[in-house]
Amino acid sequence: MLASVLQKVHNRCPDISRLYTLSETSVSGVPLYVLEFSDVPGKHQLMEPEMKYIGNMHGNEVLGRELLLHLANYLCNSYLAGDKEIIKLIHNTRIHILPSMNPDGWRTATDNGAEDYLVGRNNANDVDLNRDFPDLDKMLFSGVQDNNHLMKNAKLDYTLQPETEAVIKMIMDSPFVVSANLHGGDLVANYPYDESNGNSEMGYTSSPDDVTFRTLALTYAGNHPRMSNVNTPGCESNENQFAKQGGITNGAAWYSVPGGMQDFNYLGSNDFEITLELGCEKYPAGESLKQEWEDNKKSLIEFIWTAHMGIKGMIRHAVTGNGIPGAAVHVRNVTRTAKYTRRDDDIDHDVTSARAGDYWRLITPGEYQIIVQAKGFEPQAKLVSVAEPSHNPAPVLDFELQPIAAPENKEDFYQDLAPQPNMEEMYNNNNYLEDMEEFNMNPEYYSV
Repeated sequence: MLASVLQKVHNRCPDISRLYTLSETSVSGVPLYVLEFSDVPGKHQLMEPEMKYIGNMHGNEVLGRELLLHLANYLCNSYLAGDKEIIKLIHNTRIHILPSMNPDGWRTATDNGAEDYLVGRNNANDVDLNRDFPDLDKMLFSGVQDNNHLMKNAKLDYTLQPETEAVIKMIMDSPFVVSANLHGGDLVANYPYDESNGNSEMGYTSSPDDVTFRTLALTYAGNHPRMSNVNTPGCESNENQFAKQGGITNGAAWYSVPGGMQDFNYLGSNDFEITLELGCEKYPAGESLKQEWEDNKKSLIEFIWTAHMGIKGMIRHAVTGNGIPGAAVHVRNVTRTAKYTRRDDDIDHDVTSARAGDYWRLITPGEYQIIVQAKGFEPQAKLVSVAEPSHNPAPVLDFELQPIAAPENKEDFYQDLAPQPNMEEMYNNNNYLEDMEEFNMNPEYYSV
């Protein structure tokens, strides 16, 4: 049934969609279907951001599955009807929709009348898929120096479930910029970290991108008529604490989730993911779906637009012009907080350029120094002023890196192998201070 619905949407919009399956099936052999929307389906386009929605990770939480089917249908129909905003969105964004990550659990929940709060939650091996991802938080909290791309150091002492393995391959193979995981059981937009730092079962645990994640969560909650409305009753009492916070919560402040998909995306890839709890009822009645779609439609569309928040660009070899993959993009917030002062805060989470050298960095409005480093090249820094996001592609900030000169003798060769100057030294050199003086005098300097 799911495949049939997705196939019908693709058949109506074959020029802007592609139906594909992930590398692994569910435990019971059900394919994991993904419907992609793009003006060039099946191909990554330079500097075009990619985003994903995943639903039904817990099989008995079905609203996300239904909403994503509605979303696919809406994108297709709106495009065919000539909706200019949807046409622009699809022409500038590659959108991947996986309605059901746990079809076996969905079948179990459905066959059992969808009356039990837990039946169908896990997959056919009775594993909670949202506890099955490599626990990169634990690695981070144990003292590893990096705060990003931790999969290179991950060592598993258990066998991943096939659904988890399939999604990990999807995450690592695609340059996703932003994503959301759709759940049920409460009404709130949840953001990293999902796992608490320490032995406590709960406690606000912020990521280096806490401001950006709050903005992403508020984008969804603020466009939902009930999620951020303080008059909306809570799921367990009339008082709605989440709504008092704008309809959002830090995951670990709610309860700690080890091995979750949300934090894995952030710590294992370039992808900024949040988790959406879409309602108190995990398996709502069919007659409520029309209203649920109306309540979530704007949020779902506006969240896709967040893939264009911040900056993007190309990182190229200054001599050959070829794109440089795997270059680290570091951000330092230098936003002025008063007339004669400014912040100097490193965001200790780097993203890396994709295979062709393009990159995307989600950041909120402000003033930043962007530092790019790649093995074998001189580091380069630029200052940029980021404006409020709009329904347009992110502004472009390109880098052309000079290769490190080849040494003339053996002594120089070994000297070049010595550690490169760290970023703090870069910040403190004369060129940086001169640039900062000019930047503070002219807010438009280096703006994009």
